[in-house]
Amino acid sequence: MAMGPLSGVRVLEFGMAVAGPHACKLLALLGAEVIKVESITHLDMLRRAGVDAEKGAKIQALRPGEPLPPGVMLDTFVSNTTHLNKLGITLDMTKPAAVELAKRLVARSDVVVENYRPRVMEGYGLDYPALREINPNLIMLSTSIAGKTGPEREYLGYMEVFGALGGLGHLTGYPDGPPTWIRFSMDTMSAVTAAGAILAALIYKQRTGEGQYIDYSSYEGAACLIGDALLDYTMNGRNQSRQGNLDDFMAPHNCYRCQGDDKWISIAIGTDEEWNAFCNAIGNPEWTKDERFSDSYSRWQNQKQMDAFIQEWTMNSESFEVMEVLQKAGVAAIPSFSSPEIWGDPHLDERGLTVIVDHVTLGAQPVSAPPWKLSRTSAEITSAGPTLGQHNDYVFGELLGLSKEEISDLVDKGVIR
Repeated sequence: MAMGPLSGVRVLEFGMAVAGPHACKLLALLGAEVIKVESITHLDMLRRAGVDAEKGAKIQALRPGEPLPPGVMLDTFVSNTTHLNKLGITLDMTKPAAVELAKRLVARSDVVVENYRPRVMEGYGLDYPALREINPNLIMLSTSIAGKTGPEREYLGYMEVFGALGGLGHLTGYPDGPPTWIRFSMDTMSAVTAAGAILAALIYKQRTGEGQYIDYSSYEGAACLIGDALLDYTMNGRNQSRQGNLDDFMAPHNCYRCQGDDKWISIAIGTDEEWNAFCNAIGNPEWTKDERFSDSYSRWQNQKQMDAFIQEWTMNSESFEVMEVLQKAGVAAIPSFSSPEIWGDPHLDERGLTVIVDHVTLGAQPVSAPPWKLSRTSAEITSAGPTLGQHNDYVFGELLGLSKEEISDLVDKGVIR
């Protein structure tokens, strides 16, 4: 059993993809008991990664107890990493008996999280007013693209749409290019914000004994990350747009090509002292004495010309060589890492970025370690992500008190599936 700061808190997850499930994973890493509800008839898309449409149709048509089609496995690297520390159960929520079992679990839970399409939970009879009748002190979080109220409440959307409607896509990219599609980071942003809201609600409940309903709009959450741009438009009438890697004040502040195929280094200089250290580190070439680069504002005004000179220097060395030279001089510089380089970086390895977990079907898997190191309570990975229905016996048997015969009967009827 996990012994983190949320030990003793039970979370019931009705989630798909990342926005809801990643929030629940963060709670699970802090010690909460998270029970993920899913079904082979409505698979989480993270389990469907790599499953083609024909095989997917065959999976949903399976009868209770029928084996999977040849070559199909319902465990992936992404589903494992998103569901660490969780318990997994199966309920076909289209069946009334499954809804009744879900309500019994709600009565024994502290938190319910859902990120289904609008009106799905209401259709099951599991919206907040209904669940509050079962558990008056319940905390429930619904996360969707636009929230449950307002003219856009019926909209569907995910990842890229959050960033587009929230404004981040418009501000991300090169000045002469289109807005950028921001993908998984938008889901994880929503999830982190949602997890923070749940923690705040748990603290409030600890102080007052009262639960609450949290209606979270993912694109409004994304908009909160560009408050400076929104205020600039509101107060000054300026509509900010894309500026690549450039900064409003710092220069140089860019990504420069190095030796090798698609190798780059980011350099950021914010003060005259850092600029002088940079010039000394690269040998004080003649161009560094140019009046156009004599102070921070002049460098900012002439950064296109300055960046060309800097790249002439960086292109003669490998990115890590440039990093070592500049960091030794006190200048902020770091290579642009590919995914394999991140996972294999010795510094990040020393910092404990990854740990190895043993998954029932996938075997030994490297996964990201908890994002916090707490001084008095642990945040740790205690188990891999569950296989489909891995904890049915524990949840329905030990937790809800059903006999083996009752569970078997529900399996035969396709309720637990």
